[in-house]
Amino acid sequence: MDVPLDPGRGRPGELTSVLWSEREVQGMAQSQQLTFDRVNADRVFSRHTEADERAARDTLRAQVSKLERELSGLVARTFPHISPHDSDREAFGGPRLLTLGELERLRDRLALRVSEARAQADEREALERRSRALLKRMKLEPGRYKFVRLPVADLGEGGCGVWEVRPRLGLIGMLAGWWQVKLSSGCP
Repeated sequence: MDVPLDPGRGRPGELTSVLWSEREVQGMAQSQQLTFDRVNADRVFSRHTEADERAARDTLRAQVSKLERELSGLVARTFPHISPHDSDREAFGGPRLLTLGELERLRDRLALRVSEARAQADEREALERRSRALLKRMKLEPGRYKFVRLPVADLGEGGCGVWEVRPRLGLIGMLAGWWQVKLSSGCP
């Protein structure tokens, strides 16, 4: 009978393939053999656990990295309408290596934040689409949209102007039904 692992040979923390002969194992008491088996099992188990934890940590880091890229892309594309800050961020207390649990919580929070940002971006795109359609209708039939104001920001454009349907020539135009769409000069 050969025992595959030798805890006393090789570098510390490294499993070696030196086989114990049956004679060496028979010279041990039963309690020593149990201790020997337990030590070897712990070494094998800890070796696999470290490799599994490293793989899990690498996978979680890759997922967090992907989510952060996606979130930053969404925020950059829709800036300033979507805030880049996470209001319920967990403070980790300085630089340190995160545990697997903390990495999982970070990944879950980022996934939730990305889904919220996507929803906000979709809402914003729908608002801009409706606003552009309204502006087109206002320009085609200004008499149907009397005194309607449409901020330029709702169209996805920069600035602080406002599209507004006004009567041409003031009171006379209002009485005569002469309406026009005008863009205000912008910022005060």
